[in-house]
Amino acid sequence: MKLAIVTAYPPSKVTLNEYAYHLVKHFRQHQEVSELVLLTDDLAAEAVIDFKEEGCKVTVKPCWKFNSYANVLSIAKAVRITQPDMVLYNLQFMKFGDKKIPAALGLFSPWLTKLMKVKTTVLLHNIMETVDLESAGFTTNKIKKGIFNFIGESLTRVILKADKVVLTISKYVDILEEKYQADNCVLIPHGTFEIPEEPSYQLPTGALKIMTFGKFGTYKKVENLIEAVEQVRTRTGKDLEIVIAGTDNPNTIGYLDNVKEQYKEVSNITFTGYVAEEDVPTIFSESAMVVFPYTSTTGSSGVLHQAGSYGKAVVMPDLGDLSILVKEEGYKGEFFEPESVESLAGAIEKLVQDTAYRNGIAQANYKAATALPMSVITRMYLNEFGVEEMVTYPQMPMAV
Repeated sequence: MKLAIVTAYPPSKVTLNEYAYHLVKHFRQHQEVSELVLLTDDLAAEAVIDFKEEGCKVTVKPCWKFNSYANVLSIAKAVRITQPDMVLYNLQFMKFGDKKIPAALGLFSPWLTKLMKVKTTVLLHNIMETVDLESAGFTTNKIKKGIFNFIGESLTRVILKADKVVLTISKYVDILEEKYQADNCVLIPHGTFEIPEEPSYQLPTGALKIMTFGKFGTYKKVENLIEAVEQVRTRTGKDLEIVIAGTDNPNTIGYLDNVKEQYKEVSNITFTGYVAEEDVPTIFSESAMVVFPYTSTTGSSGVLHQAGSYGKAVVMPDLGDLSILVKEEGYKGEFFEPESVESLAGAIEKLVQDTAYRNGIAQANYKAATALPMSVITRMYLNEFGVEEMVTYPQMPMAV
């Protein structure tokens, strides 16, 4: 099968590029896939595709641009030229732009691909019904919220015109089936990017690193984290380092620079900036815990799955999709009340003070992560595509 994936891809910084990297890495190792065609944004023109593992041929064809009005046509043209057997779209609602019109127009691409008689599957990482528009940085105006919700519902109906729509959380499937009477929704979990050997759970000497990872400024804000760690330092006297790994959310450019200025008197804070794929293992393995300073959620958390794969305890709010993942996939964490510095400080302090408890959570998260590696996730996609597993049988001896 020749499989095309419409997606951002490293070195592009467009959302979901890291997820695409791991999809590709594991799809290409399945014998049923004869060739992968990556229909990427223009920033992925220099994509590195020389994986260590053996696998099928991978072709990169940049064919769309972030915030371009013409993406729906340029993607269709690329599909016509490459002639894949199946197209998989790796999407969320702001995939094709942070400007409303090009972002919306791009979401018509799966429907057009289907009209071209090419089997089309959409992996949809979030749905509008579970997004807090105010926290996510879209709008605080009630009238505008109503307009956004109407547009979101309309675009959801467009996306549902694909042959299949894959969701990573069961709640999403339930919502789309109940609200839109959709009968083409499939649950395939997010999966875990890498499964290193189980760690020793021993940390490097020196300060305990309390790390958060992501794109910050909307519903992910670090002020409460900094203030909570300051409280824990005062109460315990422990040597703690705050590691803020990542960049601004595209909707809040300049946010982290403002945070640096606001907390310039606070000691031992590291702002890493963008973390390249090859640096991810180090930044997780050196951390004592991973904190989720979220006020809402917008989809299955890739960071939680990464924390699990590196055997890390987590501190997170008991809300939304994070709660669902804990219940459905077996992750564990120390919970806090969203927006409460005191509650966050208490959760962090518990993990700082009790090493055995922290390591117990870390071990449970590693176990949860190893249950759903990307090799299993990509096999689930192939099953949904209707591709039977190729099995090589031993050659029977010829009759004499």
